[in-house]
Amino acid sequence: MTGGEETGPSTRSVHGGQERPGPGGPVVFPVYQSATFFTDTVPDGEVRYTRYGNNPNHQALAAKIAALEGAEAAIVLASGNAAAALSLLTCLAVGDHVVAARALYGGTLRLLSRELPRLGIRCTHVDGMSPQAWSDAVEPETRVFFVEIPVNPTLRVPDLRGIVAVARERNVPVIVDATFATPINFRPLHHGADLVMHSGTKYLGGHSDVTAGVLAGRADLIAEVREKLISFGPVLDPHATWLLDRGVKSLAARMTRHNENGLTVARWLCTHPHIEHVLYPGLETHPDHAIAKDLFSGFGGVVSAMIRGGDDAALRVMQRLRLISAAPSLGGVESLASMPRFTSHASLTPEARRSLGIGDGFVRLALGIEDARDLIADLEQALAPEGD
Repeated sequence: MTGGEETGPSTRSVHGGQERPGPGGPVVFPVYQSATFFTDTVPDGEVRYTRYGNNPNHQALAAKIAALEGAEAAIVLASGNAAAALSLLTCLAVGDHVVAARALYGGTLRLLSRELPRLGIRCTHVDGMSPQAWSDAVEPETRVFFVEIPVNPTLRVPDLRGIVAVARERNVPVIVDATFATPINFRPLHHGADLVMHSGTKYLGGHSDVTAGVLAGRADLIAEVREKLISFGPVLDPHATWLLDRGVKSLAARMTRHNENGLTVARWLCTHPHIEHVLYPGLETHPDHAIAKDLFSGFGGVVSAMIRGGDDAALRVMQRLRLISAAPSLGGVESLASMPRFTSHASLTPEARRSLGIGDGFVRLALGIEDARDLIADLEQALAPEGD
């Protein structure tokens, strides 16, 4: 098997977890567009059935994700939300308690606040930046910690090492949503996390043409996630799995450009008179810059900024963008801009958003792989005063 842990991230992105084909074999792993497969007559043989998530495309991509993350095992799912849901349901049951960071992706917050309570599972939200807050929230029934690093959309960087230290004292597994970082910039399992999840829709797919999720980590937990997959059915179809695999092949190369564009645009925004504040972990002014430097090998392509003049001014900037498109999501080759008040955090009250650092005039830029000078030119004209 090629692309093992001893190889670099670009090599693992292309070859990780895959057997080298023999003469006459396909260079590109084919799409196994089949719902079912011939069954081994051995009584204990594995039943290969696409709904079980063990189609050859699923297995090949899962092996690659495991290689990228340095994980014992991995699994491919139908969406990032499916990954969050199944990871939590793997660790939790009726009467259990989860401690989660207060600042999370809106879909995850909905899951924790709306769906899990219906199953008799309680959640305490804490300041993710404070290891003491995690410790104080632990109860006898606490069965899992859940944190997002970096945080969407404020790009805060909780120190996973402190969270893991608390979790180990209590024998509580830690789940990390590392969608914004990708395994190229940050590998939570190497810092003590038990499971890492990604919305594959974002950087892993990289082309805004597939919806998917992945989980990687301890083999025993991934095995139980698979049981949940068989029960609940959020399987990714073979062709979408193939698209995700194709996207992952260029992940390391794309992240180099995303990282470069993120830092270049963030630094330029800091100089603009109509920008009140810029949030980007690669900036020395970011409150978690020191932690980010220790944990990350790159700072990503997402830059958040507060536009002077509040939401009205931000809407005007959004409407004037020409190269950057107004759309939710991130991680594609094209640059997108969104206002979290209308997208990921639309379900929260203005007060709740402000408590998370999402104030008036907040815009999230998901920078693609275009030339940085063209992105800056587009932002400059969009930020120009009325009439210019």
